Amino acid sequence: MRAFIQTIDLVNRLLGRAVSWCLIAMMLAQMGVVISRHVFGYGTVALQEAVVFGHALVFLLASAWVLQRDEHVRVDILYDRAAPGVRRIIDLAALVLFVLPVAGVIAWYGWDYAAHSFANLEGSRQPGGLGGVFLLKGAIVVFAVSVGLQGLSQTLKIIPGLPPARPAEAP
Repeated sequence: MRAFIQTIDLVNRLLGRAVSWCLIAMMLAQMGVVISRHVFGYGTVALQEAVVFGHALVFLLASAWVLQRDEHVRVDILYDRAAPGVRRIIDLAALVLFVLPVAGVIAWYGWDYAAHSFANLEGSRQPGGLGGVFLLKGAIVVFAVSVGLQGLSQTLKIIPGLPPARPAEAP
């Protein structure tokens, strides 16, 4: 069981780190958009879409890593004041009642959505836009699976009697 948890954690950590480099590409693309528009008076749809796609990829593909590192958004009104045992119960309830079911629903509906897009090799609807919209829609399925598996990993770490998994490494 520990090897299973560590494998999920490793894959999501590597995916999160890899996609974090997308932020640099997004910054450079956004600089290109601003410079081309304001200096040269020329706008480019493909470069603007690259920024939007990059932003979507960062959110989709780094979400499991964020969950693993416990950096996700949470309402801290009660959680911060709670004892460690109560925190474990809150975490377990959130994972079992929200994270795992929502990841499952997104994977279920996202599969057909992405498959249809892949079958048509969907591209941008804008003239001069990017052609890989189907890849972005495929990332929805990767998001759901990676978050679902990370949710399972986090759940297994919380269950009493299991040895604690190695903590996530700092970036």
